[in-house]
Amino acid sequence: MRHFRAITPGRRHKLSLNLTRILTKNLKPLKKNSFGFLRSKGRNNRGIITSRHRGGGCKRIYRIINFKYSKIGVPGKIKTIEYDPNRNCLISLVHYIDGDKQYILTFQNLYIGKIILSSPKAYLSEGNSLPLKYIPIGFTAHNIEFHPNKGGQLARSAGTKVTLLFKYKNYIALRLPSGKKRFFPDSCWATIGVLGNQKKKLIVLGKAGSARWLGQRPHVRGSAMNAVDHPHGGGEGKAPIGRKHPYTPWGKPALGVKTRKLRKWSDLYLKRFKSRK
Repeated sequence: MRHFRAITPGRRHKLSLNLTRILTKNLKPLKKNSFGFLRSKGRNNRGIITSRHRGGGCKRIYRIINFKYSKIGVPGKIKTIEYDPNRNCLISLVHYIDGDKQYILTFQNLYIGKIILSSPKAYLSEGNSLPLKYIPIGFTAHNIEFHPNKGGQLARSAGTKVTLLFKYKNYIALRLPSGKKRFFPDSCWATIGVLGNQKKKLIVLGKAGSARWLGQRPHVRGSAMNAVDHPHGGGEGKAPIGRKHPYTPWGKPALGVKTRKLRKWSDLYLKRFKSRK
């Protein structure tokens, strides 16, 4: 972590990552695997705000990440380690033996020059990708597929991992980053290892301007609004909520209320039963 001298109020508590020793210097995104794009800024296809407090920020170039396991049996060599403004995990450029170049997520203990391979017969080392049925129980992995040949969708953020618990028929039980346990088909692919940049969560922005650069707009408390604008608003002075439970601006319960729909429940989750006394 990098600390700053308190020469301004914004720098007094600022903490940032010192990535100068890790990142490859003086690099630009690979043109073939990147493109400019307009972010939605919290709006849907009709221009209506569906996710508040988003907008502005610096322009970004999107890097195309190879989440799909399309280079099966083709070894590749790590050439660079780069910063990606679109995710909290670092990315790495891989040069494959067939001449192709693609970006992947950076995992722990990765170094420039490391050889990686996606194959059912690959060695059980960090960075190699295999189907779940060929990975031993107790190993950690990332970039997990929900369905075979669909591409990795789980455990893709900084410091996340999935642990293999046990095998049952044609399924593998995994402990997800959320702590839940779920079955996955054993033909789904995964990459061995834990994603890097774990200290990302320790960053302290220090000032409001840093949040605006990231596209985060100001968030106003409901209790500071008028009664016509929010269920928590109104009252003389600093008044309490006035209800038994906090509510959203649209009158729905908030903070601790389960929002998962029962119809979306899958029988692939492991339910926890309490023992009867």
